[in-house]
Amino acid sequence: MILETERLTLAPLTSTDAPHVYPFLSDPEVMAHWDQAPIEDPDEVKACVVAQVAEMNEGKAHYWAVRQSNTGAFLGYCELVDIDKRHHRAELRFMVARDGWGQGYGLEAVRALLAHAASIGLKRLIARTHVGDHKAERLLERLGFEAEGYLKGHVQREGERRDCRLFGLLL
Repeated sequence: MILETERLTLAPLTSTDAPHVYPFLSDPEVMAHWDQAPIEDPDEVKACVVAQVAEMNEGKAHYWAVRQSNTGAFLGYCELVDIDKRHHRAELRFMVARDGWGQGYGLEAVRALLAHAASIGLKRLIARTHVGDHKAERLLERLGFEAEGYLKGHVQREGERRDCRLFGLLL
């Protein structure tokens, strides 16, 4: 399903989006607070995108490419993953390329995802941030998410354990 906002178009991710995803998945600054280290190999990014498309086809997740409506510029992507249809919940994730930082694109895209999540019957969303990702935390809080917990050593990345904060929202 395509989601539209005032400035953005969120379209289901396709394997042809891999070349657009690569520049920010390989950017150390963009990936600083993500579960995975930057990916240097474009073929690995393509394999990740192909796997995500397969998850969508199986109904396990939704991934959207986020583009500027007027130019078509690729700005990032958003996801609803770990969809639990029995309990009507999912995890929300979002990523904006560095060129789009500070312009409200993340906020606008996540607002569209919240509306979509409610429209498909989800009642609860969670989001995780790596400790220190204050921009993401502020964005989530601005949208009504509440801090619900601290996940000590939740992520293994580059040989070390990283702590995460857990945020939740009832729709």
